[in-house]
Amino acid sequence: DAHQIPVHFEIFEVRNKNEVPGTDFDIYLSSGGPGSPLDSEGSDWEASYFNLITQLEAINRNPNRDDKKYAFFICHSFQLMCRHYRLGKVCRRKSTSFGIFPVNKTEAGQLETLLAGVDDPFYAVDSRDWQVIEPDEEQFAALGSTVLALEKERPTVELARCLMAIRFNEYFFGTQFHPEGDPYGMKDYLLHTEKKQQVIDLHGQAKYTEMLAFLDQPEKLARTQNEIIPSFLYHAVNALQEA
Repeated sequence: DAHQIPVHFEIFEVRNKNEVPGTDFDIYLSSGGPGSPLDSEGSDWEASYFNLITQLEAINRNPNRDDKKYAFFICHSFQLMCRHYRLGKVCRRKSTSFGIFPVNKTEAGQLETLLAGVDDPFYAVDSRDWQVIEPDEEQFAALGSTVLALEKERPTVELARCLMAIRFNEYFFGTQFHPEGDPYGMKDYLLHTEKKQQVIDLHGQAKYTEMLAFLDQPEKLARTQNEIIPSFLYHAVNALQEA
């Protein structure tokens, strides 16, 4: 498969241990939560995290540097970046979003290379109490950022649709959903007695049954898993090799 690229990787515990990588990596994947994307403002780990982001941005802006830095931000990290760039309102949802949901591409999303391998709508794992809504169009234009996907339409609910995917710039990309969601791993997780009861206690029997039924069609979620992050890695590596 053209998207299967051998890589060396390291894992850093940014929040728990204030471990932050240096700028000597080519590609950065910044993971999900849990937790509030607001409560950490002013913390030591967040200062270190955004200091790294600033350093990566400086390298990417430098015309004399060929070693550009690519980054992918997921869920909690996506919310942090939206707050950092002041792209919209980061707020708590009225209720937890938990499950596998359709995600709609915007017009720009239809043209986005990293979303070319998934349908419209495509399906993704969503697990969050927070969201980014009310995009600031002037700030998006100033930064050259683009909204690529939105939360599913809910015609019976008068609530803003949250932002689900953004290209922050040429090198930084982010998703509110979990593109790494594994349908087979999720099914095993949900069938485990203890986890089953946790999901039912938190979200109800109907949600549990709905998720299991959806996972009987694993190809929908597998396509998201197999396309988006692998495409990001593939295009980043190609660009770095051509530099």
